[in-house]
Amino acid sequence: MTGAHLHGSAQHDDPPPASPHVRHLVVAVLVPLILATVAGLIMLWPSGEQPSVDAGVRTDATILSIEPCPDAATAPQAGHDHGGQGQQGSQQCYEAGVRVDSGPDEGVETTVPLPFGAGAPEFSVGDEVVLGALPDAPLDSRYEVLDFQRSGSLIWLGALFAVAVVVLSGWKGLAALGGLLVSLGVLVVFVLPALLTGGDPLPVAVVGASVIMIVTLYLAHGVSVRTSIALIGTLVSLTLTGVLGTLFTSLAHFTGLVDHAASYLGTVDTDIDLRGLLLAGLVIGALGVLDDVTMTQSAAVWELAAADPAASRRSLFGAGLRIGREHVAATVNTLVLAYVGASLPLLMMFSVAGQGVTDAITTEAVAQEIVRALVGGLGIIAAVPVTTGLAVVAVRSKGHRPAGRRAGRQAQPSAARTPAAAD
Repeated sequence: MTGAHLHGSAQHDDPPPASPHVRHLVVAVLVPLILATVAGLIMLWPSGEQPSVDAGVRTDATILSIEPCPDAATAPQAGHDHGGQGQQGSQQCYEAGVRVDSGPDEGVETTVPLPFGAGAPEFSVGDEVVLGALPDAPLDSRYEVLDFQRSGSLIWLGALFAVAVVVLSGWKGLAALGGLLVSLGVLVVFVLPALLTGGDPLPVAVVGASVIMIVTLYLAHGVSVRTSIALIGTLVSLTLTGVLGTLFTSLAHFTGLVDHAASYLGTVDTDIDLRGLLLAGLVIGALGVLDDVTMTQSAAVWELAAADPAASRRSLFGAGLRIGREHVAATVNTLVLAYVGASLPLLMMFSVAGQGVTDAITTEAVAQEIVRALVGGLGIIAAVPVTTGLAVVAVRSKGHRPAGRRAGRQAQPSAARTPAAAD
């Protein structure tokens, strides 16, 4: 997610300053970008009623006991010692005594059937679960087990992550966590409601990504020319990603109907553009990787320039590209593996069905992930030379003369005058 990746390279006490001309140029680019983002946010802000589906009443509960169903006709399988502890066999019906922990029936104890059969989850005494409720039904048939309650484990994991980030990176880590919260807030408050109320997915995703990009980069890395260069590089690369995504989504004739959640949304609200949702996901997904690459490249050029004040533009650009190549190799591989991992069950299904590799990868479900990975990879590749070039221009602007060359030129007249003085 954006803002969570920190760059821990040591910073010099006296980084090379950007010239006033460069600062003015950066401001001239960023101010229209920020104004356009604010205008887009106002124009696309969700209005109207969002589509909704009655998902029933959900309530929390704790399992107090587990026993076979009174009318169970099938005995437990051999080798399974249930003992009322929740190790449900695939053929045995079990029911659980639960205590309702929230809602109108809080504190009430009742009995609910547990899922059973092949692939059914296994429950144990003490498990916290989520119940679905029919409020008007009698108590003994009012509730059913829907899922495990996972909020506790997620809270502990989130706290561990936050502590690790702050311990390692101090105040910078705290700022990165703030950026992460901003990213989630933009998605929940703006992007999702705007999409649900029929907003055009691509503009909504671009505006949402711009807000995330602007706030999180400055929050995590500070307001500086170096961060601004990374921001501009991210914008250019993200624009390229959006253009390529639009082009190849059209050329590949994607419908967006292969995703079950997207298909269900299409039945809930026919105004939702499913192919546009695919593009929106591509843009937002690419942002998290792009700002990492661009910030790394910008910081690397600044550090190289500070370490070698005599370095020319060409040498700085070459050194920055060499760093970028290593980063791209690792990042693109990570991006592709992430999309492959998401499609692994689907690929296994094609393998079981005996379909060839070509047939499998050209199906829409797999081809979508391939387009996402390759388009995202092209955006990352473009980000390296674009951001590196912008950073080099910023630290070695036209009016800037490297310290080493200036010192050398000043030393030459002195050396030429020395023999004359000796005479």
